[in-house]
This record gives sequence, structure tokens and C-alpha cells, in this order.
Amino acid sequence: MKYTLRSSFARLNLVLFVFVFLLTIVGRMVTVTGAWAFCLGWPVCVPSQPLGYLKLLHLALVGVASIVMVLVLRKAWREQRDQNLLLPLASVTGVLFFGQALIGAIIVTRAFPLHLVVLHTMTAIALWVSLIVLVVASGILAKDATEIAKMDFRQRVKDFFILSKPLIVALLLVTTYSGLVAGSKAWPSASLTFWTLLGGALAAAGSSALNQYIDRELDKNMQRTAKRPLADGRLTAAEGLSYGLALSLVSYYVMAGFVNLLAALLSLAGIFYYVIFYSVLLKKATVQNIVIGGGAGAIPPMVGWAAATGHLGLAAWILFAIVFMWTPPHFWALAIVRMKDYEKAGVPMMPVVHGEERTRRHILVYTIELVAVTLLLPIFNLAGTVYLVSSLVLGGFLLYAAWRVFKVGGNKVAWTMYRWSSMYLAFIFLAIMIDAVV
Repeated sequence: MKYTLRSSFARLNLVLFVFVFLLTIVGRMVTVTGAWAFCLGWPVCVPSQPLGYLKLLHLALVGVASIVMVLVLRKAWREQRDQNLLLPLASVTGVLFFGQALIGAIIVTRAFPLHLVVLHTMTAIALWVSLIVLVVASGILAKDATEIAKMDFRQRVKDFFILSKPLIVALLLVTTYSGLVAGSKAWPSASLTFWTLLGGALAAAGSSALNQYIDRELDKNMQRTAKRPLADGRLTAAEGLSYGLALSLVSYYVMAGFVNLLAALLSLAGIFYYVIFYSVLLKKATVQNIVIGGGAGAIPPMVGWAAATGHLGLAAWILFAIVFMWTPPHFWALAIVRMKDYEKAGVPMMPVVHGEERTRRHILVYTIELVAVTLLLPIFNLAGTVYLVSSLVLGGFLLYAAWRVFKVGGNKVAWTMYRWSSMYLAFIFLAIMIDAVV
């Protein structure tokens, strides 16, 4: 394959490369000469000495390069929707570019925090790598679109919303906020709440999109998932991958820039756990997929706790354990209802491998263990009466549902267990919040 600049997309990427190169050179000169001290402010500044105009030039180049970057992204998403390399590359490059600008602005206003200085440097390296690959790849692969298909904007917004798995995101945000409140032992500030939940929502939505990208062929074989945007072909694989990667990257910049380093690293660990460890390695490899994979969904309350305190205590690990123990009985109940789907798709869920009777027994055992774990908080004097009473009442209802699954069997009681367990998790974490502020 030969490198050419025949496509307008390739030429636009080369223009972007030139401006980012100039931006990097001028930025380095600003750092070496100390010009930043003579033109304070962002996104514009007024030079106090002639050297300050170098900083002003740097800001101007940021503006011009940003416009070119937006044009690249627009062209990529309009004309390269089927390009499994170019569209993700352009999207990641865009996030890295604007992420570096954001972190640079935060560094200037916060007296150069070390972890953000390191992130700024690492982003610069990653940006150059992705940009060089994008320029080369677009010269080889990109072709000008002869006709741009008209797309239903409302339908596309709906499809990307579905790709984010909004119900799962909402449930994870409940556990994140509970960890935030419990760690603060009070209602946290509006600013900390906003940035923590925004970062958490982006991480969960990005992970969900990447999961659906990985499972797009598998989803076609399951009635429950066959109408998902990627499985149904309403969105291309490149769009799903690009969307997931972009949201996941943005989530880290939000967490690192506006919350703290530990919360950002935990959120990133959750993404890797769910996407790589569970979706790629575990889901189709072992009947223990849900048991081990439950750790991914158990990380959000730790993120909330870390956002509030900057560290992890025993209570944070117990919150992790609650969600970890909740995950198997919740999803095994669903697996009983959708057993034929999982069997057809080749996913080794417990009902498929070991049968419904053994699964029902495991649901009861794990539910008993879950309720026992919830009582660790009051046992270690980490929660009060409100939580103790709530955990006993809610645990009683969930144990009753699990007992019926064990004794009665069938899809109807399994579905009831699935729904009750969803409400149980939301209410137990609501009780944690209320107990923390009473």
C-alpha cells in the first residue's frame, strides 16, 4: 500500500500535524524562557513584558490547532464511519489533544501539581504517537466520500445512549455517590459531586460501549441483545470502538483534573477490569466469569470514597465486597431466565454448564454470604442504627427471594430475584448514605 495525500482527510491531518508541531516548539520555548510568567491567564492573557508575547503566541496556536482538530473529528465521523483504524485513531487523537490542553490549563492555575505535570507529559508523548500514526494511516487508507449518507440525528443520539447502557450507569452512580457520601460523612460539595459523578458516568458508559463492541457478534445470537446498535448494524463497529475509547479517556482526564489521582486510577482500573479482564478474557472462558468479573462493578463505591478522602479505608473495602458478593446471584438469576440465549451464544454461564438446580443453590448460598457481608459495617462500628435496621430488613426480603428461587424454581421466581436484587443494591447504598449524614 502506498502513502498519498489524495484524500482531503489525509491533507487535513497533515495540516493538523504542522500546527501541533509549531505548538510543541513554541510551548517548549515558553517553558525554557519562563515566558509564562509574563502573560498570566487562560485562555487569553495580556503580556506584561515583551517575552510574554511568546506565551500569547502559544495560546493563539492552541486556538488555531483546536479548530483544525475539530475539523478533523468532524470529517472523520462523517466520512470514515466504516474505517476501523482511522475513526478510532482520530477520536483518540482528539481526546488526547484537548486533554493535554485541559491539563495544561489546570496546571497553570494550581501551582503545578506533580501528578498533573506527569500526566501532561505522558499525554504529549501519546498525542504525538497517535498523530503520527493517524497521518500515515490516513495517507494510506483514507478515501474521499463520493456521497455522505443522510443520518437520522435523533436515532443516532438514541443509539449512542443505548450503547452507554444507561440503566447500568445509573446503578453504578448510586454506588459511587454512596461511597462519596460515606467517605465525607456529610453531603459532599456540589463541585466534588458533579465532577465525581461525571467522571464515573463517562467511565461506565465508555466501558459499556467497549463491551458491546467486543460482544457485537455474540450479541447477534441472543434475543435480549440482538437489537443493540452494533449487533443490529445501526452503528458501525468503528463508531462503537471510537465512542467507547473516547469516553473512557475523557473520564480519566475529568477524574485526574477535577477530583484526585487515586479516584482517577481506580476508575481506570475499573475500565480495564471490565473491558479486558472480564469482556475479553473471562466471559467466554470460564463458568466463574461473573464471580471473578464482579470486581469491575464493585470498584465505583471505592472511587467515591477515594474522591472524598484521597485514600481507602476498611469501610471502602467492605463497600467493594458488598457489590462483589451481590453480582453473582443477581446475574445468575438473569442467566436462568435467559439460559437458552447464553447457550446459543456459547457463553458458559452457570445454568448452561452446571444446570438450573445447582445454579439455584448457588444463588441462595451467595445471597446468605452477601447479607453477612453487609453486616460487617455495623460489626466494625463503621455504620449506625439506620444502616443496621435497613440492612436486616432489605436482607430479609432478598433472602426470601433467593429461598423461593431455590425451593420453587422456574423463570418467574428467577426474574423476581433479578429485579429485587437490583432494587436491593440501590436501597442498601441509599441506607449507607442516610446513615452517614444522620
